[in-house]
Order: sequence, then structure tokens, then C-alpha cells
Amino acid sequence: MSTTTLDFLRHGEPVGGKKYRGQTDDPLSEKGWAQMRAATAGERPWTVLVSSPLSRCKAFADWISGEMGLPVQVDPRLAEVRFGVWEGRTAEQLKARDPECIFNFKRDPVANRPEGAEPLADFYSRVAAAFDDIGRLYAGQQVLVVAHAGVIRMATCHALGLPFEQAYRINVGSAGMARFRIEQRNGKRFDSLMWLSKGM
Repeated sequence: MSTTTLDFLRHGEPVGGKKYRGQTDDPLSEKGWAQMRAATAGERPWTVLVSSPLSRCKAFADWISGEMGLPVQVDPRLAEVRFGVWEGRTAEQLKARDPECIFNFKRDPVANRPEGAEPLADFYSRVAAAFDDIGRLYAGQQVLVVAHAGVIRMATCHALGLPFEQAYRINVGSAGMARFRIEQRNGKRFDSLMWLSKGM
């Protein structure tokens, strides 16, 4: 039997606070840096570092790379979902125009996508492919994956066999960390999830 561990760490708070950021490339705030350093303090068992290309993930991955002496593998498939016209807007700004838009989006994010947003099925497919490739490339190792709330939601749906349409029922806080274990035995695979931290 072989076991591979993928620890998915969400970035901390970016400059500008909480909003539908998507692929808008805001850097981490000082608070965000502190959140991520706290989340990775203590034992660091990772042998591989993988990151989203967006700076709120990549800058921290580069920092911990220097701390650990490990290179960072950047995977563009781990970028956050594109939110179209919602990018850069806060929930309050969106609800001022349509009070029900956030509720409707979370309840059914396929039928209620923002204009110009990446199709949810496409987002799920790219994250699932990245998840499987990382697990295959680094089989038997423990990997730190620095990514986004949406990516962790899609990874959770993929690993646990949940419908991706239900992804926004999963809350992921700033600097939250989810541990996925991929166990393989006799040609069969079993994925499980444990939350190490729900974040802040």
C-alpha cells in the first residue's frame, strides 16, 4: 500500500480585504502573511511545494521555499476560478444591486454564474486534473499545495466524490488547511480528508 498526502493551504487575507477576487492578482496583506506563517509554524513535513501562479499564493510559497530549501512547482491549473463581472467586488456591493445574488449563486453556482465567469465544470475539471497529477507525480510523499478557497472546494468534491455544484456549501477560511490522503492498494484508490485548520 502507498499513501500520498496533499496539504492544501488557502492563502491569507490579500490587500483590499474580502471580495470576489478571482484571478485579480492582489498581493497578501501583512495580516495575510501573518496568517500563513502561523498556519505553517512548527513541524514542516513537506518534501514538495506546489503553488498557484497568483501572487497571494506564490509569494508565500517562495518564502517557505527559502525556509525549507525546496523548489516551488507552479501549476496554473491551481489558479482561482474567474469570477467575470464580479471580480474585485465585495458581497455588499453585489447585494446592493441584487440582494439575492450571493444566496442564489451559492445555492446553484451553475445556473447563477456571474457574467463572463469561468464555467464551473471547467474549473472543476482543471482542479481535479491537477489534484490527480500531483498525487501521481509525488506518490508516497507529503506535498504542500498553496492555493485558493475555490480550488480547495473543488479538490474536496473530487476527492470525496461530491457533486461540484455543491461546492459553495464548503467554507474555507483565510489560511485554512485541508489534508487529503490518497491511499492505493491492489489497484484501488481511497481518498480521505481531514481539516487541519479552518483558517481565520
